[in-house]
Amino acid sequence: MRVAGIMSGTSLDGIDVAVVDIEWPSLKLVAFSSTPYSKALRKRLLGVSNAECHTRDIARLHYELGELYAAAVAAMGIKKIQLVGCHGQTIYHEGPKCTLQIGEGAVIAERLGIETITNFRARDIAAGGQGAPLVPFFDWMVLTHDQVNRVAINLGGIANVHALPKNGKAKDVFAFDTGPGNMLIDQLATIATAGRQSYDRDGKLGRKGRLNHDLLKQLTKDKYFLKPPPKSAGREQYGTAMVDKMIQSGLSIEDLIATATAFTAVTIAEGIERFVSPKMRVDECLVSGGGVHNPLLMAELQGLMPMSYVHSISDIGIPADAKEAMAFAYLAAATKLGKPSNLPSATGAKRATLLGETHAAH
Repeated sequence: MRVAGIMSGTSLDGIDVAVVDIEWPSLKLVAFSSTPYSKALRKRLLGVSNAECHTRDIARLHYELGELYAAAVAAMGIKKIQLVGCHGQTIYHEGPKCTLQIGEGAVIAERLGIETITNFRARDIAAGGQGAPLVPFFDWMVLTHDQVNRVAINLGGIANVHALPKNGKAKDVFAFDTGPGNMLIDQLATIATAGRQSYDRDGKLGRKGRLNHDLLKQLTKDKYFLKPPPKSAGREQYGTAMVDKMIQSGLSIEDLIATATAFTAVTIAEGIERFVSPKMRVDECLVSGGGVHNPLLMAELQGLMPMSYVHSISDIGIPADAKEAMAFAYLAAATKLGKPSNLPSATGAKRATLLGETHAAH
């Protein structure tokens, strides 16, 4: 089965499309592409993300993103795609109460003439889960090793960890959002460069600054970090309100970026130490997402976890930037094949269930 997976993350940086061939349970990447959001579209998406806004703006973006998602798949020119799995763009997440991803699946199915599955998170929340993280199913099926205890770390806008005990069964896998990934760093980098950059390219801005221990201590006092899994986070916690509070400290923007980078690394490492290490020795951390390209962040993670090998998932043949799009292609295939693909041990759902809503091909 040839499946296209579409992913737009909380970093609001663009549309990732991975086309994979799946012969269950194995998969092979055929092609990957990334289409950046325009500055204007990113601004509009920020305007409806965790904000009071007009329902008209959400409705228009919902359909506009469907068109853009379909165009991104079509532009790849890949033949014989049989199924599309689209995560959509999260504009609000409050697990386990509610979640909202936009990007109309009916538009995708109509434009491409391909069966499309969307809205993956809703059913997990209906089943009592957090609606996140969902990628642990992919990690368990694809990354579990027979001799090595692994932790998959995704450094998107939000950071999350997926614990994969060697030879683990589905019930042995557990996962949670540790807190901010690139979200704070990206917002501060945008301010630092007056919008010329939407992220800290190569960690250069962070390297110019100095870590402020007082601010770091203040940031890490949040009760969220002590809360046991399952748990999920979003722009609600780490959006403009937190950035504004950081700016009020009076520190230079470079010092804020250095401190935000350390904050991300510390909360990931402490989350692993607090909730994963008591259950298994962490031999290896496989890192994916945009943050894998920030050498300062990666170095800080390795420094905080000296007993684990921290490296890019690309090293084992899964491109770090493509992983989440591949995962949603895989989740779509699971739904098509009638296989439940949420892991209650990761999301807290009362049961495993089929995910997503299906839009038939015309």
